[in-house]
Amino acid sequence: MAGEKILLIEDDRDISASLSGLLQGAGYDVITAPNGIEGQKLILSDGPELVITDMMMPRMGGFPILDFINTLDVKPPVIMMTANEGGRHKAYAEMLGVVDYHRKPFPPEVLLESVRRALDGRTTTSAKPAPSASKQVDDAEDQPTTANEAPATDDVDDGSSALGPLRRSRKKKT
Repeated sequence: MAGEKILLIEDDRDISASLSGLLQGAGYDVITAPNGIEGQKLILSDGPELVITDMMMPRMGGFPILDFINTLDVKPPVIMMTANEGGRHKAYAEMLGVVDYHRKPFPPEVLLESVRRALDGRTTTSAKPAPSASKQVDDAEDQPTTANEAPATDDVDDGSSALGPLRRSRKKKT
């Protein structure tokens, strides 16, 4: 069913334009935001039926958007997309309630099917990368999920700071 309002939160202008055009071509009403801060404003002002968000963006990434949406009385379904290969990020996104999770690059028809399922109230637990994507890496060297700077403490951010208290200590060199 087309005509529903979709909020696309994506910092890459080319990706945003491509996905916006794809979704509009399928009959959806698309509004866009270049980061999570602007996305939050549009969620409140425009009440989209679906949010599609990138995971890693400057100013505010996808995980804080999920946290924000979870505080709302009316929660639109969320599809998260990322170029990050970390399996822990997918698990955390699912824990926060995403209905689908896609690793970039993905075929256009995969996103359109995901949008249809989300708007129909169906979800998926499968989030396989596109055939051209490289193998999944799930270790402590994953990229951080936000654009935060390195912590000022002696802790090493193992890329899971947004995933909860999963940190490892680094011994001081003396």
